[in-house]
Amino acid sequence: MTDLNIPEALALSTLGAELTPDECQALAGAVGVTPVPAGGTLVREGEHRRTLFVLARGKLNVCKNVHGSEETVYQMRIGECAGTRAFVDGSPRRAALCTDVDSLVLTLEPEAFEELIASQPRLVYKIMRAIFRITHSNLMRVNLESAEMRNYMMKSGGRY
Repeated sequence: MTDLNIPEALALSTLGAELTPDECQALAGAVGVTPVPAGGTLVREGEHRRTLFVLARGKLNVCKNVHGSEETVYQMRIGECAGTRAFVDGSPRRAALCTDVDSLVLTLEPEAFEELIASQPRLVYKIMRAIFRITHSNLMRVNLESAEMRNYMMKSGGRY
């Protein structure tokens, strides 16, 4: 599971969507690789951990504690990021990241990212743009799901 080409995984991720091969190589020097075994939890809901995660291999489930039981609310696809809010503002995790298959996750710590400011300012700018796009996309998805639930509950739109 350690034969991962990190620059390639970054290039194929939502974080690296607009990065050049050289920028992916530079970013690869700042990221870590964390294996998560089947049945493992990468981060827990409420945890104060500012790491940004990129799923490189396997599956990650976004899990929430609902009435004392952990429920999957979303399943990440390879290349998707998690933890943008905590990475930027340091707030506690709003969900856990769990897996039921062996998985590999790229990690980016704020300190390692900030070290790139002096040597790679354009790269830092592109990553911040990507984080904004990821956050905006997540917000749009949640708003759509909320509207669909509201339509279902109110039986509006004549579709139910």
